[in-house]
Amino acid sequence: MNQNETPSLSEVLNPTEHKKKKWSAFVESDVANFFIQFDLEKMSIDDGYGNKAKLTRTKDNEIKVEYTSSTVL
Repeated sequence: MNQNETPSLSEVLNPTEHKKKKWSAFVESDVANFFIQFDLEKMSIDDGYGNKAKLTRTKDNEIKVEYTSSTVL
């Protein structure tokens, strides 16, 4: 947060809590790195809050990523 931004309610109530990473960013970075590191062919993950992702390796050794996310307002 810079000086010109107003803090969110979450930041005010929990100032020491780490900022949450977006589901898409988590899947495309941490999950994809795990998938590559262990040379997996398929993997599905679910966070229990409606966010799901499926990674599969293609014939060309590329990684296909499909994910959904859910937001409560």
